[in-house]
Amino acid sequence: MLFTPEYVFRDVTHITPEFLAQKGIRALVLDVDNTITGDRSQELAPEVEQWLQTMRDAGIALTILSNGTKERVRPFAESIGLKWVSRSAKPLPFGMCVARRRTGVKRSQMAMVGDQLFTDRMAAALYGIPAFVVIPRGEDLNRFVQVKRKWEKPFWLKYYKKGGKTL
Repeated sequence: MLFTPEYVFRDVTHITPEFLAQKGIRALVLDVDNTITGDRSQELAPEVEQWLQTMRDAGIALTILSNGTKERVRPFAESIGLKWVSRSAKPLPFGMCVARRRTGVKRSQMAMVGDQLFTDRMAAALYGIPAFVVIPRGEDLNRFVQVKRKWEKPFWLKYYKKGGKTL
């Protein structure tokens, strides 16, 4: 099940501290584009800003893990006060190792949050942690991502055919 989602959320803001506590999760590794903000955006929606604060208040460690460049990721992450890893080479799990060290938790206590099955979901699977896949926050501006979305469709169908729900 490298590509089939484990959990799907309507939006990152639907992930709650209570849900994380039930799963033993104390840290989230967050993708950026179309996960916590729109594709290529440096703006954070107020509801996501509030969600980040709710997570912090609940003691959830947060780190950004992105395949984006340092020039893209650093200003965004620093503007919202998060640690970050750029050019993470997802789906390879190397960036996950860095993110885990930065959060200071055991591997079993962290989860990946992202919008793509072939990067975020697969990276989590290869690293041995759960993936919380979110419906993209906006339009994909990258042509390669647009193509990957088409390749993802059979795995989305498999998730829903097995009784998967959007939380």
